[in-house]
Amino acid sequence: MPTRYFRLNEAVQAGHWSLGALLDGQGQELEDTTEFTSGRPVSAPATLKLRVREQGRRRDFNVVGAGRTPVVHLRMSSLFAEYAPQEVQLLPVNVKGGSGEYHVLVATRLIRCIDDKASKEIQVWKPEDARPDKADHYRGVIGMRIDPMKVGGFQVFRTWGWSEALIVSEHIKLVLERARVTGADFEEV
Repeated sequence: MPTRYFRLNEAVQAGHWSLGALLDGQGQELEDTTEFTSGRPVSAPATLKLRVREQGRRRDFNVVGAGRTPVVHLRMSSLFAEYAPQEVQLLPVNVKGGSGEYHVLVATRLIRCIDDKASKEIQVWKPEDARPDKADHYRGVIGMRIDPMKVGGFQVFRTWGWSEALIVSEHIKLVLERARVTGADFEEV
């Protein structure tokens, strides 16, 4: 029986903190953060920073900026490092106004596995409507389903053509749930 997979989302709740955009070592907002969600290893600035935009209870899993970059507490990053070390890159980030250690979580695998027929609605960029790098990629995916047979046993990855989806295996989901990480929500795909 194939492994089940889940999209890892941020569980937004009242009373929790909100983090601002990623900053470089000089405190300047990073202009392009798409590399953190590209499904490939990145070369990040030596120092990354975040500000707490709105105070509240801290979460283990956060999504920041327009690029929806995952930022995880050390509790969570150590689990990813233990159970999927070849599939993640953890970049230290200093959270101003926050305590504890945090990392930007980069999934370093990009897998072409979205099941167009099983997904509820798929919209694809037409070559004439998109930048050359977006042609044939997904413009929108509703009710996404993936084909587990195309995943190849990976535990953490991004989906080709719709890399905003961060996918984890059922095993990783169970590990995170047992650890009672906060801020994480899982949607079966």
